[in-house]
Amino acid sequence: MSILVVGGAGYIGSHTVDWLIDNNYEVVVVDNLSTGHQKAINQKAKFYEGDLRDREFLNNVFQSENIDGVIHFAAFSIVPESMKSPLKYYDNNVYGMNVLLEVMHENNVDKIVFSSTAATFGEAKHIPITETDEQIPTNPYGETKLAMEKMMHWADLAYGIKFVALRYFNVGGAKPTGEIGEDHHPETHLIPIVLEVARGQRDKLTIFGDDYDTKDGTNVRDYVHVMDLAEAHRLAFEYLQSGNESNNFNLGSSTGFSNLEIVEAVKEVTGKDVPLEIGDRRPGDPSTLIADSTKAKTVLNWQPQYDSISKIIEDAWNWETTHPNGYEDK
Repeated sequence: MSILVVGGAGYIGSHTVDWLIDNNYEVVVVDNLSTGHQKAINQKAKFYEGDLRDREFLNNVFQSENIDGVIHFAAFSIVPESMKSPLKYYDNNVYGMNVLLEVMHENNVDKIVFSSTAATFGEAKHIPITETDEQIPTNPYGETKLAMEKMMHWADLAYGIKFVALRYFNVGGAKPTGEIGEDHHPETHLIPIVLEVARGQRDKLTIFGDDYDTKDGTNVRDYVHVMDLAEAHRLAFEYLQSGNESNNFNLGSSTGFSNLEIVEAVKEVTGKDVPLEIGDRRPGDPSTLIADSTKAKTVLNWQPQYDSISKIIEDAWNWETTHPNGYEDK
């Protein structure tokens, strides 16, 4: 039996595929390579290039492979882009989930672990955020992810497809050996952008807004290491394999770092200067997102091994310096 990982050529997906294989799972990857990299996929995984929304293609994968369950990463995830092109996000994210659930149902596959997001919560009413907090997204990206969660809920009631939604916060780091890492074009995540400034690939960093109601006026986020996320997906799949009911979990470090604090941490780890400027706020950006991960630690027995912002930056820096052109260097 194999786990089907859709979006397995992307940043978090490729690390999860690699981790599953290290833990003796058979893995099948589906990715259209619109943002992912084939070179990021562990060579022991079986790879099908194609789009999740292509029902005939996806059904062929299910017919060809002995799929026990699905881990779903295949979604667009850039908040500013979603504000400018909301229908693009509904088409890819929501329609993609619709096709996936239908094909799963038709092929009697009844387990799915879903890469959700803290963006489903919107502007937090209190910190840290728990799983039962109200979900009122402030951008189309979060709105589509929330719609995908709801689709799984109704598919569970109608068809018995059990799901785990993992709502994680900001992700960073890379595989400690430096074999795989984060490679987006264009890059939109804070830590790799700051690291690009530190190594001179960018002239300066722009911080979007310094007038938020936070410790220093800049956005505060909760960062989790990508390898700890990979382990959480494995644990969530095992949770479903054990016959448990559908559930959702927040994944984070339960510690918030402001954008300016991330800059200082990068300077400390790398020993490099990071020139910066303050820009206008970006539409749709909540001021503070920090997770309460107690439920994941209790129910899934999730025990983060890289729960340190310095370790996250150190591993990301290792990837950046050994692969200055990303996967083009592999």
